[in-house]
Amino acid sequence: MTVTYAEKLARMPGYQAGVPTGQAPEAIAAGTIAQLASNESPRPPHPKVVEAIARAAGSMNRYPDPDATLLRRRLADRYDQQPGRIAVGNGSCDLLLAAASALCEPGDEILYAWPSFSMYPYLPALTGAREIRVPLGEGDALDLDAMAAEVTAATQLLIVCNPNNPTATHHPAAAIAAFLEKVPARVTVILDEAYIEFQTNDDPDASLDLLKDFPNLVVLRTFSKCYGLAGLRVGYAIGSSNFRAAVDAVRQPFSVNALAQAAGAEAILHQDDVLERVEETVAERIRVQEGVRELGLWASESQANFSWIDLGENDEATVLTGLSAADIAVRAGAPLGDAGHIRVSYGTEDEDGRFLTALAALLG
Repeated sequence: MTVTYAEKLARMPGYQAGVPTGQAPEAIAAGTIAQLASNESPRPPHPKVVEAIARAAGSMNRYPDPDATLLRRRLADRYDQQPGRIAVGNGSCDLLLAAASALCEPGDEILYAWPSFSMYPYLPALTGAREIRVPLGEGDALDLDAMAAEVTAATQLLIVCNPNNPTATHHPAAAIAAFLEKVPARVTVILDEAYIEFQTNDDPDASLDLLKDFPNLVVLRTFSKCYGLAGLRVGYAIGSSNFRAAVDAVRQPFSVNALAQAAGAEAILHQDDVLERVEETVAERIRVQEGVRELGLWASESQANFSWIDLGENDEATVLTGLSAADIAVRAGAPLGDAGHIRVSYGTEDEDGRFLTALAALLG
């Protein structure tokens, strides 16, 4: 007799990290490898954040605050919200998985665009809900009208990734508001804004104004990108107090460790640092996008910290192998839902220059 495992394991796609397992962190830190595969910030955390982490490290013999009181209070102050409406998690992925567990059962539907964030297919696999994937529209942007048209009586959870990962496209807050008007109030809509600070269509906080008019809306954000805290995994969701209670009920205790709480609580105070990071990223975005197009390749209109590049007649595997040989790590398009593409994060000026030079050499 053999051990059997849950059938849902067979339905899970398996997450492929942007950095190969075992890749030496010191090689990335030293600049030997241009790490342009994971949409991270090339800049380390703000010095005050590093100091806050160091102070917290001396108390690792104690469990973290289960309510993340300081972090939630500072987030509430930053966004003029009630702390009871803010949930925090071990990255935004933790909150997505918890939302699906709290909201969905077999017979329900989870709706999202595709290609989009590669964690979304885990949610129906874990809950037994049916997944509804809606193809992207023109320019590899979300087709909000098509998404609204797919809502049925069984739709329980609808996810809008904006800016969308991996295609980097963005809809302004006015378009999101018009979309929400079409969605029944019984459907929970998660607006996944991991990259919202990098877009230039709106004030990054414009979408938060929608929370007043749409009680079924949840805004999901992270410290992993523009705050430079990917290694600590801390994200947050702003929605109703009922949503926060629901996701907290289905997660393990102490889901956000003490170092992450300390880092996030300090990082949110340094919005000047965020602006500097965004300005640097936008400058590199213009450079990379223009450089790619000069090579005759198509790239979507990026409003994030990465480019989505159509390789045309060039073989994806060959391009990836050639970039790897030049010590440049980018993300393959096939695992993200669309073969024949690559997703390239913006790094330092030197790293982005290395990428463009290597890509030009590969294309001949």
